[in-house]
Amino acid sequence: MKAVRVNEFGGPEVLSVEELDVPSPADHEVLVKIEAAGLNYIDTYQRSGLYQIPLPTTLGMEGAGSVVAAGPDVKSLKPGDRVAFTNVMGAYADYVKTQEDRLVPIPDGVSFDEGAAAMLQGCTAHYLSQTTYKLGKNDRCLIHAAAGGVGLLLIQMAKNAGAFVIGTCSTEAKAELAAAAGADEVILYTKQDFKTEVKRITGGEGVTVAYDSVGKATFENSIDCLSKRGYMVLYGNASGPVTEFNPASLAARGSLFLTRPALFDYIAEREELIERSSDVFNWIREGRLRLRMEHFYPLSEVRAAHEALEGRRTTGKVLLKPDGT
Repeated sequence: MKAVRVNEFGGPEVLSVEELDVPSPADHEVLVKIEAAGLNYIDTYQRSGLYQIPLPTTLGMEGAGSVVAAGPDVKSLKPGDRVAFTNVMGAYADYVKTQEDRLVPIPDGVSFDEGAAAMLQGCTAHYLSQTTYKLGKNDRCLIHAAAGGVGLLLIQMAKNAGAFVIGTCSTEAKAELAAAAGADEVILYTKQDFKTEVKRITGGEGVTVAYDSVGKATFENSIDCLSKRGYMVLYGNASGPVTEFNPASLAARGSLFLTRPALFDYIAEREELIERSSDVFNWIREGRLRLRMEHFYPLSEVRAAHEALEGRRTTGKVLLKPDGT
């Protein structure tokens, strides 16, 4: 089988497509034929070494496909079942082997592409809007990278909860996407100071919660956008990690809350994984959640896919497909 391997940390040039043996499932394991794999910023962090992982490895933490074999003692799945997963390494490949309890069923009415596109980013938007801070009709939220994969889903979930949404984008085209997803206001941060605009839009009150996946470039100004006792949710590092911060400043700025959550602590238990993924899939089937999937790359062009994502040339979800599919 073909798999995208990382043998040393670095830029997209370290990604190589190699031939590996198809693995055999052991006890409680399942072999899945991949139909689509999701590309996410965490993949670039792992490739670059920002997040240290053992090497060599096969990248990819999100995908969807069909069960082709099941090991002894597997009771809930059989060959032919359609499944999706996240928090499983090795999705950039023709096949992946994983534990039975990390797979979730894809319901009728949801495609493989939707299953792959919805798992990591959909469950991320779910925990951000439902658990880290549960949005309601009296809330105002700021969403950075509003036209990105998580951003577009988070806008829709926030609007479904009744919140007022302010998004930030880099271009007019991306701003149109954010507005179409339901954002009440969209700020072009390349032309406007987003902190000034947030204060203007909210009449000086600020937002209840700021969702920031950008990191270093936006962190301090995002905090300044919060109302008293507001929530700063830093869930990514697209512009680089935040390395210096004085927690005492949270008190001086209005008794603020700061959290640095990671999806995998919100789906570590199977019950929570099933709950979040089921909600996301049901919302897709009901038309309450629309996925934007415009960027498809074969595994053989994985370097170009990483370059496009890191160069901010994508909107919505980027998917990798096994060559020939």
